[in-house]
Amino acid sequence: MCGIAGYLTQPATQTVEQLTTIAGEMADALATRGPDDEGVWSDAAAGIALGHRRLSILDLSEQGHQPMLSACGRFVLVYNGEIYNSPAIRADLEQQGTRFRGRSDTEVLLAAISKWGLRETLPKLIGMFAFAVWNRSEQTLTLVRDRLGIKPLYYGQAGRDFVFASELKSLHRHPGFEKAINPSAVALLMRHCYIPAPYSIFEGIRKLPPGCLLEISADESTGHLANIEELKPVRYWDLHEVIRHGSRSPFSGSFEEAVDRLDQLLQDAVELRMLADVPVGAFLSGGIDSSLVVAMMQKHRSLPVKTFTIGFDEHDYDEAPYAHRISEHLGTEHHELCITPMDAEDVIAQLAVIYDEPLADMSQIPTCIVSRLARQNVTVSLSGDGGDELFGGYGRYVHLGGIWDRLQQVPGRKTASSLIEKFQRFAPATLQPERLKKIAEVGKVDSPEELYAQLHRHWLSHEIMANDVFDPSESVGFGVPSGELSLPRLKWMALDTRTYLPDDILTKVDRASMYHSLEARVPLLDHRVVEFAWSLPSHYRYEGETGKKILRAVLDRYVPTKLYDRPKVGFGIPIGDWLRGSLRDWAEDLLSEQSLNKHGLLQNAVVRSTWEEHLSGRQNLQYPLWDILMFQQWYREWM
Repeated sequence: MCGIAGYLTQPATQTVEQLTTIAGEMADALATRGPDDEGVWSDAAAGIALGHRRLSILDLSEQGHQPMLSACGRFVLVYNGEIYNSPAIRADLEQQGTRFRGRSDTEVLLAAISKWGLRETLPKLIGMFAFAVWNRSEQTLTLVRDRLGIKPLYYGQAGRDFVFASELKSLHRHPGFEKAINPSAVALLMRHCYIPAPYSIFEGIRKLPPGCLLEISADESTGHLANIEELKPVRYWDLHEVIRHGSRSPFSGSFEEAVDRLDQLLQDAVELRMLADVPVGAFLSGGIDSSLVVAMMQKHRSLPVKTFTIGFDEHDYDEAPYAHRISEHLGTEHHELCITPMDAEDVIAQLAVIYDEPLADMSQIPTCIVSRLARQNVTVSLSGDGGDELFGGYGRYVHLGGIWDRLQQVPGRKTASSLIEKFQRFAPATLQPERLKKIAEVGKVDSPEELYAQLHRHWLSHEIMANDVFDPSESVGFGVPSGELSLPRLKWMALDTRTYLPDDILTKVDRASMYHSLEARVPLLDHRVVEFAWSLPSHYRYEGETGKKILRAVLDRYVPTKLYDRPKVGFGIPIGDWLRGSLRDWAEDLLSEQSLNKHGLLQNAVVRSTWEEHLSGRQNLQYPLWDILMFQQWYREWM
């Protein structure tokens, strides 16, 4: 696992020394992603510089050093990630005459690109990755991101240069980078608690969407680089196409045959992700997903797998006892840490550095702490992320499904909603006008997607932004293939897999783990598992209010049902109570008029009234407040 950075400038306008210095500083900003090695490659005549920081996982020798040149001399690569099936690809290439210097998957990736071409290589890869490859003969730079968006990649303009990096903090090191906030991205953050691709917090900077590649070259006729707005990423893997294919060619076997197939796929996915030359462990919450991953890891290990979990004094948030029971049953070497408010405060003070683009998912705090705990013992940790989105595990799917069913049965609901909307303007406070307003909004929805957008959000732009701001939510891939998914829950699962999963969950895990120089691997998001899941009949994935039906059936082969069958807790944290207690002074400072006036992007009166309402104890407004607090802390750190 690594950090990558680089830039493309006008040819022959900077010396090798200048290129090397700037790219080196950009890479150094990613030191926690790669503490074991560093490197820079540049070509002044072409105007290209590539920087790299390495976390050594496979082939710890110098043979894995990056940037790496292909044996043919045509390609230069900086690469972040793991190609789990690199031994199989290597064997195939060796049969065709390729000779290797070392054992790194970086060298295998380069050799595959040299032999087959980039676009022919991508479908062969099983892994997580974000990389940049420079074609020296064609003078083109191509950026690539893995299918599900496990690894991050930003790109954009810094002055006249094209820049890219694993994290935004790297782009700050380029002398042409301008820190101009994109107000639409702030509106997205306030609505979703994360900023969905392709947007970023900065103007002129984009996230490369999952499953996409982007090619760029210097325009030699004018000496100008392409305008960032004109660059169009190309999809080489599309979730929509996976859904369409699964709908048209569904799995036709029995449920037991489907369980057998999923068991085999997951075993292979887990076994592949245990390949490393460094210690490997796993996060264990005691829930279905992480328990299944750990069970399969232990099946392939003679020694106890190292597992890690955290707990809370607050019983409603504490999953540690469940994880302990699973650990005892499987025989893992278990490590547990109980989080106190003081532990949380220490992490909160670092969040704006760890998440250099604001993210307002409160579970980022325990994720950071469990990553730190794991890194004290291992360099790689497997995670159970992805099970909820693929197999219908979130409780909100059931909740929203009930609301949608009831809405369908209400005659004249749109007319009634209009009347409620008019009445709520004059309603007394005791009737909670804001609640009436939300009821009116929900009553007008025409589709499950609209219902999701109404209820699974925090702030609307006009509620919190100080000025009229375009909210691009409808243009960032929130749609699903029309006609292919008839069931609301499937639509919501597709939405979450396309947006919430990469831009919130996977971002949270990537930054938390890499800040502690820990590689997190997610076997449930092996693309073969994803494609199989979308070929299954819906009642194989979930049934009634019970999600993850088929995952439960697989887990039953390894763990007794009584050890994991319980209400979902989630990786939560009691922030609402802490904001009224130990975190109150910190929050008050960030939410003060003086702090809000620094940028003037939010409605101060709304922020203050929300804060005061929360402090009163009448409502728990921790979620909308956390959006604001994370933006405020980010602004103070980076602007």
